Amino acid sequence: MMGKTGLRGLLNRVLPDHWSLLLGQIALYSFIVLLVTGAFLAFFFEPSMEEVVYDGSYTPLRGVRMSAAYSSTLDISFDVRGGLLMRQMHHWAALLFMASLLLYLLRVFFTGAFRKPRTSSWVVGLLLFWTGLFTSYTGYMAMDDGQSAAGMRILSAILLSIPVVGTWLTTSIFGGEFPGDVIIGRLSFLHTLLLPGLLIGLAAVQAVLAWRRRPSQWPGPGRTEENVVGQRLFPGHVVKQAGLFTLVCAVLALLGGLLQINPVWLAGPAHAATVSAASQPAWYVMFLDGAVRLMPPWEVTIPIGDGYAIAPIFWAAVVLPGILFMLPMTYPFVEARVRRDRREHHLLERPRDAPTRTALGAMAVTFYLVLTAAGAADLIALSFHISTNAMTWAGRIGLLLLPPAAYWLTRRICLGLQQHDRQVLAHGVETGIIRRQADGGFTEVHQPLSTPDHRGRAGLPYAGWVVPKKMNRLGALRPAIKGFFTPVEQPARGPDCPRP
Repeated sequence: MMGKTGLRGLLNRVLPDHWSLLLGQIALYSFIVLLVTGAFLAFFFEPSMEEVVYDGSYTPLRGVRMSAAYSSTLDISFDVRGGLLMRQMHHWAALLFMASLLLYLLRVFFTGAFRKPRTSSWVVGLLLFWTGLFTSYTGYMAMDDGQSAAGMRILSAILLSIPVVGTWLTTSIFGGEFPGDVIIGRLSFLHTLLLPGLLIGLAAVQAVLAWRRRPSQWPGPGRTEENVVGQRLFPGHVVKQAGLFTLVCAVLALLGGLLQINPVWLAGPAHAATVSAASQPAWYVMFLDGAVRLMPPWEVTIPIGDGYAIAPIFWAAVVLPGILFMLPMTYPFVEARVRRDRREHHLLERPRDAPTRTALGAMAVTFYLVLTAAGAADLIALSFHISTNAMTWAGRIGLLLLPPAAYWLTRRICLGLQQHDRQVLAHGVETGIIRRQADGGFTEVHQPLSTPDHRGRAGLPYAGWVVPKKMNRLGALRPAIKGFFTPVEQPARGPDCPRP
């Protein structure tokens, strides 16, 4: 009987229904596609740097010496049945996973869903993002093509810039001088076993944390901190999630089958002494590339012995990512301390109702976008015939000026939106009716949102939820009935009215 009661309680669990809450599910479903396609590719990929002569179906590279890893990648693309589809689906799924996970984290931040008791879920979500970033980076380099050779060289330079232990780390990871002969096997182990296992573990922890707590929901009529308004898990929510999973798989299959991505056969095999033109990392890693490009050539010398120099890349590629990792981790605790807020929150906040947090988020997003644009500065300069040096200085100036401007502008917009909501609550909704007064002046008639009290006041308190701004939102006007292409209802015509 207890088992039946527990199962019934599970199936009757109520979950809120809002489109913004689907971002986490999209990340989960794209991760499932990643695991399935990655397992398929692992059967045919050979993680070895042993030099072989290519003798596959791709004629332009036939007879060229290359690593076994790159040769097996070409075989997957041209000789394995369905291999190119699986490889491209894997790549598109990785992009969708990172994009939906990033949007999920932004939604959690801007709505305050990281507040108590969901701070641990926020930390796990950040760990998922950074682990996914490293997983993608290792898979990008494991193919050993001309593009990944550039990423490998950047990794070597970053490791060498670390003070004291940089040389030891580089030789240990690469198995000697760059590029060594073991790095591909180690990257493949990280990409196919260790990091995916860590992602699965973090996803499981996130699911357990979400299931043990009451789901967060947007405020609205009938919604409080003590209840949840939405759909039951079964059958409504389960059916919707099954449809969403099918849709995600279908979109990824269409992208993998119709849109080419990462044609590794065009880059050729990797060579330690050459770098392919227009080498660009994935969009979610491009901000690190942009930070390296914008970093001035400031070399700090520590007075140890004859002088120990710290390369500029260390600050951009090691210190900055560390700061970007720690700041979001600690932000929930800092905000709770500043606001002196130790309560549990199950209702989300609109971004306008937390102007300082929203402004900080807009500043961080602007900082990220400037660095991302700087990562493609060479392509922008080439496409628009602009000096690369000018692009670098524009990125440096933009990195200093645009984030503070975004903070000020976003905060002002949030305060203005709050003030507009309060005016509507106090004076009512604009009806569009203009009335002439006895003294000859004109005034617009407003529809109050509540019945006036004994003192004639009809203002409502600001509750942090959507305020109706149009008459049809109040039920005073019926919304227009529209068809698929043209309105269903046609205007009335008189007997002498000409037809159009």
